[in-house]
Amino acid sequence: MEIFILPDAAAVGVAAAARIAAVVARQPEAVLGLSTGSSPLGTYEALAELVRRGEVDLSRASGFALDEYVGIAPDSPQSYAATIAHDVTEPLGLDPARVHVPPGSAEDLEAACEGYEQAIRAAGGVDVQILGIGANGHIGFNEPTSSFASRTRIKTLAPRTREDNARFFGGDLDAVPLHCITQGLGTILDAKRLLLVAQGEAKADAIAKSVEGPLSAMVPGSALQLHPHATVLLDEAAASRLTLSDYYRFTADHLPPWQRVGGPSVL
Repeated sequence: MEIFILPDAAAVGVAAAARIAAVVARQPEAVLGLSTGSSPLGTYEALAELVRRGEVDLSRASGFALDEYVGIAPDSPQSYAATIAHDVTEPLGLDPARVHVPPGSAEDLEAACEGYEQAIRAAGGVDVQILGIGANGHIGFNEPTSSFASRTRIKTLAPRTREDNARFFGGDLDAVPLHCITQGLGTILDAKRLLLVAQGEAKADAIAKSVEGPLSAMVPGSALQLHPHATVLLDEAAASRLTLSDYYRFTADHLPPWQRVGGPSVL
């Protein structure tokens, strides 16, 4: 796992976008795993700026969203389908036909979950999975105690997650769905590269437990320790509870040329 501590949230977004752009430059038809929530917004904004400047072309890339609420229509403003369309597909110039979101309003949800797994496999797997992390350590909607072998499935959201997400529903906790479809930890770990971004003091405890704590189902983010190509980009606040922060800064300052942004092994 590579851990980089950056000055602020804006720098996290710029660094993450540069890494994604480097992959797409090598693989124009790259498959991106798309996270929602507040954490990756800066990444998408920085990537959109690269698109506007003509420095990266995502028109041939594909995307698979991590999760979706159950029981919300895709055109609802609170759905992740609508969020992905507004924050990712349109500003990044992605082909809407190549962007996929778990069908949370499907009549047969279990079949929909299996179908989503099959679609990811048919696309050749995810090349770069973008991840945020919840305050309780969840990635995707894999709440604490999720199996590291889990696949795309229906999950019940933890009370803390629903409370954190109530802001997207006008502060009305009762309006936040109880269930979701999420890619499993096993599905996430199948991606060729993982790129986790985190900003703010509220994420510091989850980050410390995920990258420096023991491997534990109680901290789903710790699954990143099992992946051979995981990169974690943090601002100072999110990194504030790390024990080895000086070492992470030292390694970042002494990267060999082939591991720097733009190099062949940047991710």
